[in-house]
Amino acid sequence: MELTDRKKQILKVVVEDYIRTAEPVGSKTIASQMEGKVSSATIRNELADLVDLGYLEQPHTSAGRVPSPKGYRLYVNELMEQQKLSIAETEKINQSLQLKMEELDRVISQAGRAVSSFVNYPTYMAATGKKKVTACRFDLLPVDERSCIVVLMMSSNRVKSQLLRLQLKVDLEQIPTLVTLLNSHFTGVSTAEMNQRLMNVADQLPPQLFLLLSQTIAYAVDALEDAGQREIVTAGAKELLKLPEFRDADKAHELMSFLTDSKENLPMPEEGPMKILIGPENVSEALKDTSVVVASYDIGDDMRGLIGVVGPTRMDYATVAARLSGFADGLTRLFGKQGLPPKEDAKE
Repeated sequence: MELTDRKKQILKVVVEDYIRTAEPVGSKTIASQMEGKVSSATIRNELADLVDLGYLEQPHTSAGRVPSPKGYRLYVNELMEQQKLSIAETEKINQSLQLKMEELDRVISQAGRAVSSFVNYPTYMAATGKKKVTACRFDLLPVDERSCIVVLMMSSNRVKSQLLRLQLKVDLEQIPTLVTLLNSHFTGVSTAEMNQRLMNVADQLPPQLFLLLSQTIAYAVDALEDAGQREIVTAGAKELLKLPEFRDADKAHELMSFLTDSKENLPMPEEGPMKILIGPENVSEALKDTSVVVASYDIGDDMRGLIGVVGPTRMDYATVAARLSGFADGLTRLFGKQGLPPKEDAKE
């Protein structure tokens, strides 16, 4: 059923007043904010229709109404006025993004805390590759007959290295041959293909060289699969305790535990600059009474990042969306201007 303009106006008033007060909205409050003179009786009839249509709910025996997830969805899609950041807000975002470009996980952790303090809701930050990470170069640096250092350069421009302890002595003069084999057969392919190619050359190498090759490929596979995983950090979970929806300690604890222990299940939209998920639109049971707003930004080097805000369905969607967009644009400029240094690890 197509809503009349008056029903939409009433729904808009209810949503925005409930966002502001967290209290059910009555007909007198609505009448005071309506354009033109509308009687309380007419408003009550319209409210009843909106309840019947599923856009509003009437909690308990209260005379007031609150928005349903369906009502919030119509508000976000059609009725919400797009906000522009003030000069002060823009400056605050720019100041909070004066980050020292270090390791990626440190940068997104700092940014996550900045976003949370600005929107006053819990946030999460994620970074992921747009395509699979592969090996683009290998090097083996002999230490002695029983050990060498494997150096792996990835397609993401990260470099990792590790000292390998060898099970059998290796003739150091054969190392260059093995490096040539690694760079000609094991670069630019998936980890599954690397393992298959390892099996294909098993009978072409002496045992000591095959063992070294196996150790090198095992290390590379672990490193590449680790590099391809999302890095997720959360911040500001304690902000939930300030919200009336989470005065129930058990309810607050359940969501805070989810943000800490199950963050890999947070929404990670694949496309679009902005996504708003309201209540039951979230797949995870722990998020069914919350809303999530997610914005994406470009990291470079075939990587993208996500900023997500988790809050009550009463969230101020317009303000959160505007601020998240500002942060996403700022992070894209930050990474584009400064880039990320290669990640280097050395483990024995």
